[in-house]
Amino acid sequence: MPGHRLIRKLIFGVLLVASAALHAEPLVVPMGYIQWVPDQGPVLSNVIPKPADSGLRGAELATADNNTTGRFLDQNYRMATSVADSEEGVLASFDRMLADGVRLFVFRVPAKTLTALSKRARPDVLMFNAGARDDGLRLRDCAPSLLHTIPSYAMLTDALGQWLNQRRWNEVFLISGPTAEDKAWAAAFHRSARRFGLDIVEDKPWTFDADLRRSASRELPLFTQADDYDVVVVADVRGDFGEYVPFHTWLPRPVVGTQGMTPVAWHRVVESWGATQLQNRFRELAQRNMNSEDYAAWAAVRAIGTAVTETGSAEVKTLRSFLFSDQFQLAGFKGRKLTFRTWNGQLRQPIPLVHPRGLVDRAPFEGFLHPRSRMDTLGFDRPESECRING
Repeated sequence: MPGHRLIRKLIFGVLLVASAALHAEPLVVPMGYIQWVPDQGPVLSNVIPKPADSGLRGAELATADNNTTGRFLDQNYRMATSVADSEEGVLASFDRMLADGVRLFVFRVPAKTLTALSKRARPDVLMFNAGARDDGLRLRDCAPSLLHTIPSYAMLTDALGQWLNQRRWNEVFLISGPTAEDKAWAAAFHRSARRFGLDIVEDKPWTFDADLRRSASRELPLFTQADDYDVVVVADVRGDFGEYVPFHTWLPRPVVGTQGMTPVAWHRVVESWGATQLQNRFRELAQRNMNSEDYAAWAAVRAIGTAVTETGSAEVKTLRSFLFSDQFQLAGFKGRKLTFRTWNGQLRQPIPLVHPRGLVDRAPFEGFLHPRSRMDTLGFDRPESECRING
């Protein structure tokens, strides 16, 4: 009967499609992860050093996450990795991976090295910065091929500035260390203070090289003498002296900044919106807690996976266009969908404010308004940046 013949044709067609899918070549997505963290010399405190594989383990977890979904979609994500010992080693690894056909890269390297890589990159390369917080990369030294999943110094200090503003802790005693990173963090906080109406009543550089393990109770009360202040803000990125500031100030005041209560991209105390599941999977993989560099590398690789899944393509031009479109949203376990800023490639994201054993709050906060996204109240908005990497 005609009806039976039509049904047989439909079944035959479905079988042909299924057979073709079974024998189709999987979409291979080669990626590269390259890391170099320069030796910063001896640290004058008992600060716990960052794990040597920070960033790398986050990239590995995200690759596994991508392949979990990819198995159902005939997508195969492959990650080549390199932990270099110099900038020359980074550039050599980059050239080698390019020769092997890799076009999607995640880097945890200094800003200067990122700039060198951007100049070396071809038009068909897409790079993600998962380590350098330098504001210059988002203000002036932008590259069309470079996106940022690590928050900038300005994003971190704006989160802190909003929190201080809403608490009405407006009078600040700022202590900044001598390293380039300390000065960059302090400069970002000065900008945030102007932005959110904070008054820096004391701005003192830390110039001592004493071992505070023995002298903190004598040195720091004298160093922090002032008429009055609401809070002490510390800019000590590597932890030379900041760990000893809490409970040693002249006035009994809270300590925030790079020590005390700290704005971060990620921390083990973040647990809401499914984050516990991510934390547990990371601990199972790495046998330690996930940190900000791990999260930034994870977010970069997951952004790639999201774009490949939605577009069905591994072509850089297609992926880049999708990542900057209104259709892209990264599920980042932060309570909001994360997107990239079109002017400088920065990933918009909430910033947790934490102390070593607990979550204090999460920026941005109610009351800080923006015409497009409240997350653009953190870091450099479009009018502030010279960059226009995507129109």
